[in-house]
Amino acid sequence: MTRVLLVAGLVGWVGLTLLLSEVRWFRRVPLVERVAPYVPGAWGRQRAGLLSVESFREALGPLARELGERGSALLGIAEPLERRLRRVHAELEVTGFRVRQLGWSVAALGGGVLLAVAVRPPAPIVVLTVAGAPLLAFLVLEQQVADASSRWQRRLRLELPVVAEQLGMLLGAGWSLFGALDRIARRSQGAVATDLGVVVARVRQGRGEAEALREWAELADVPAVHRLVAVLALERETADLARLITDEARTIRREVQRELVETMARRAQQVWIPVTVATLVPGVLFIAVPFVRAVELFAR
Repeated sequence: MTRVLLVAGLVGWVGLTLLLSEVRWFRRVPLVERVAPYVPGAWGRQRAGLLSVESFREALGPLARELGERGSALLGIAEPLERRLRRVHAELEVTGFRVRQLGWSVAALGGGVLLAVAVRPPAPIVVLTVAGAPLLAFLVLEQQVADASSRWQRRLRLELPVVAEQLGMLLGAGWSLFGALDRIARRSQGAVATDLGVVVARVRQGRGEAEALREWAELADVPAVHRLVAVLALERETADLARLITDEARTIRREVQRELVETMARRAQQVWIPVTVATLVPGVLFIAVPFVRAVELFAR
C-alpha cells in the first residue's frame, strides 16, 4: 500500500508541475519572449512547449553533440563537423545533425534488439547485431556528410578555371574586385558562385575583401582556391592583376586536365580486370584437367 501511495504521489507531483508550468501566474516569462515583440522578424514566434519537439531537441542537443564529437574522434575523423556543414551550405547546424544522428543510432539499436529477440541467434551474433547497428547508423550519416564535402570540393576544382577567367576579363575591363565578385555571384550558378555569394555577404557585413577571400579559401580547403586567393590579394599591389589571374586560370585548367587524364588512365586499367579474370579462369581449367588426369595415371 505504501509503494502504491508513493508512486501515485510521484505521478501526481509530476502532473501538477507540468500543469502549473503552463499557468502564467506560476511561471516567469523568459527574457527572450519578453523582448521578441520588439525584435524585427520575431512576430508570431511561439514558445516551444515543455513536451514539444523543440524542447526535446534543446534537452538532448548538448549530449548528442558531445557523443557525436567523441565518436568522430574515435573513428579518426579530424575535420570538425561544423566546417564540413558550412562548406556544403547545409541547412542543418551541428547540434541538429548530431541529434538526428543520435536518433538514428537509437532507432537502429532498438531494431537490432528486436531482431535479436525475434530470431534468437547465437550470442556472438547478438552482440554483433546490437553493437553494430547503432555504429552503422552513425557511420552512414557521417559518411554522407564526408561524401557531400568531397563532391563540393571536386565541383570547386572543376568550376574554378572558368570562374577565374571570368574574373580576369572583368578586372581587365575595369571592374573592381568586389564588383567582379558580386557580378559572378549574382549571374552564375554552381559551387564557386555560391561560395562567392557568401564572400560578398561577408564584405557587406564589414569584412575586408582579402580577409573574406581567405576565409573562403580556408573553408574550401582546395589548393587551387588558395592560390587564386593569393593572387587576388595582390589587387592593391599590382596594376596587372587581370593577366596574373588569367595565368593562374591556365595553370588550374592544366591541373584539372591532368587529373582527368589520370582518372581516364586508371579507369582504362580497371577495364582489363574482368577481361583478365575471364581469360585466366578458362585457362586454369584447361591446365588443371590434364594435370589431374596425369596425376591419376601416375598414382595407379
